[in-house]
Amino acid sequence: MQQREEKQLEAAVESLVSRVAHVKNALHSFIYKLENEYERLTWPSVLDNFALLSGQLNTINKLLKNEKTPSFRNQVIIPLLLSPDRDEDLAKLTEQRVPVFSHEIVPDYLRTKPDPEVEEQEKQLSAEAARIGPEVAQKQIQTLNKLCSNLLEKLNNPRDDRDAESAAIRQNKPSFNPADTNALVGAVAFGKGLSKCRPPGPVAPGHPGQGPMMSGGPTLQQVTIGGGSSQQAGMGGHVAPQQQGQPGKMPSSIKTNIKSASGSMHPYNR
Repeated sequence: MQQREEKQLEAAVESLVSRVAHVKNALHSFIYKLENEYERLTWPSVLDNFALLSGQLNTINKLLKNEKTPSFRNQVIIPLLLSPDRDEDLAKLTEQRVPVFSHEIVPDYLRTKPDPEVEEQEKQLSAEAARIGPEVAQKQIQTLNKLCSNLLEKLNNPRDDRDAESAAIRQNKPSFNPADTNALVGAVAFGKGLSKCRPPGPVAPGHPGQGPMMSGGPTLQQVTIGGGSSQQAGMGGHVAPQQQGQPGKMPSSIKTNIKSASGSMHPYNR
């Protein structure tokens, strides 16, 4: 009886190893395509690779759930020898993936449960799922299904239909204001709405010699003293010397003489 169970276990292990080898080859081929043939890789080809991997994993699950397959949960693997040195036989069996069977890698390779962090996350997700009632869960499922259905419809629609819909949307939504356009055309073409006031600026000077005339006889409006002492002596009276740095400034005495003679005679005719 014991020999029979051992033979069944060996046959199940060999079949399982063969199935896992197929999965490994499929993964290796898919990864090679992703790394080296990504420019020529199409989405249908990617879906075919995923379908192949999914089918192989389903086959392994059916094999494990088969009645003739012994329960692997009852089998315990115990490491008999742990060494930090390189093991060539182990490296050859694992295709150079596990060259050393040491205390560092044994907890990872012989683990039968997820990591503690992963277990904690699973507990949190399970507790959150338990808090959601059946009605709320059903509403969320319906909402998700509706979103997926709308997305599938958009993806399945031909490209021409999508272009026609986008063109119709663009036609229905004008990108300008007709009133503003008409006002701009009227202002440019006919001056409609423009202000008639002139902009503020300097007044144009008049013709020379047309200054304002004052009543009461001739009047000297401006006197420029550019000469020396001889011209100042001919004016009569004492004239203060011209200050340096102020050319063309009329002395106060000349201003007095001009004012006194404005009604009778010119000061230069004395």
